[in-house]
Amino acid sequence: MDDVVSIGAVEKIRKHFPILQQEVNGKPLIYFDNAATSQKPLSVIESITEYYQEYNSNIHRGVHHLANIATGKFESTRQKVADFLGTDDLGEIIFTSGTTDSINLVAQAWGRLNIHSGDEILVSELEHHSNIVPWQILAQEKNAIIKVIPVTDKGEWDLSNLEELLSERTKIVAVNHVSNALGTINPIEIIINRSRQVGAKILIDGAQSVVHFEVNVKSIDCDFYCFSAHKLYGPTGVGVLYGKREVLESMAPYRGGGEMIKTVSFKGTTYNELPHKFEAGTPNIEGIIAFGSAIDFATSLDKDWVQFHEKQLLDTATTFLQEIEGMKIYGTSAQKVSVVSFLVDGIHPYDLGTLLDQQGIAVRTGHHCTQPLMERFKIPGTVRASFAIYNSIEEVNIFADALRKSVKMLR
Repeated sequence: MDDVVSIGAVEKIRKHFPILQQEVNGKPLIYFDNAATSQKPLSVIESITEYYQEYNSNIHRGVHHLANIATGKFESTRQKVADFLGTDDLGEIIFTSGTTDSINLVAQAWGRLNIHSGDEILVSELEHHSNIVPWQILAQEKNAIIKVIPVTDKGEWDLSNLEELLSERTKIVAVNHVSNALGTINPIEIIINRSRQVGAKILIDGAQSVVHFEVNVKSIDCDFYCFSAHKLYGPTGVGVLYGKREVLESMAPYRGGGEMIKTVSFKGTTYNELPHKFEAGTPNIEGIIAFGSAIDFATSLDKDWVQFHEKQLLDTATTFLQEIEGMKIYGTSAQKVSVVSFLVDGIHPYDLGTLLDQQGIAVRTGHHCTQPLMERFKIPGTVRASFAIYNSIEEVNIFADALRKSVKMLR
């Protein structure tokens, strides 16, 4: 592949994303906040409109024409997700409201049954708050202990004392596949193999991984894997929890209500089968149907090209950043997705973010919901630029000029 091929492909892809055609502060929008949420292709947007215009109805409970259409399209997304993750068991795919909801589901539905006083929960210093706080709540309730995998100066797991962190008291290991703050791709295979040896369950937060590379949950052999639709070109308010059937079947429901039951009486209730056992109430029907369109879009892309292009964007940005005086990049692992997090000496990240926005460039500033990680580096936060398939090398070059200009103004 060469730059010419990449440029042509990006131009073709950008036509699918109407939001990218606008100006911000008189400048063409350059959207580098993809780790927070991705933009949506027209096919996803149109599928939401189509639902409300043509077959708006509740699902699973009606026999009329509209209900049948809605149910069919809703369940077709479940099949697409199963194929996307590499499982042939639809009962292992639970729809949630997002990664946060998925982790809370596991912490409550699995954790309350299996975590007891003195048990240990292992997380890492790289985790998003959503993979820390639910375990803290559970640990406080159960008098359990949270242990933490430390992080090196490069922003990688320090596994030198892993044998001490893992023991027969470790009941679950909950770690992310990719760091949202630094872009580090974590060696989850090592953690999974070691965790299996002590009998611990494994939850992988895949919120930042599925948009960048293929994930096969059967090959990974984790017990739980979760991610959010909105980071994979889909709508907000939709998430996925994959769980091994035998583990899910051993768990009590997280929420009670319609759909998650077979029979209800005042003498007792019989719960529904998987996956409906964990999907109480009316779900985000149009969002999940639209997520099916997002998966169609994502799977239509050439995976080799995606990784080639995103590496080009990351390498180009990293090179120019290293040339700026006083620049420090956080997260320098050789194994990264297209995320670069940085600070410039003497300049607050919010100030840089504000000046970049005035030039039409959207980046993220702050602690990125990873305050323990920021505390480890003794910084308040960073500027984070995260790149997607619809970003171009030209945009990165414009970003370079805008950043140099901003730094000069703030010094």
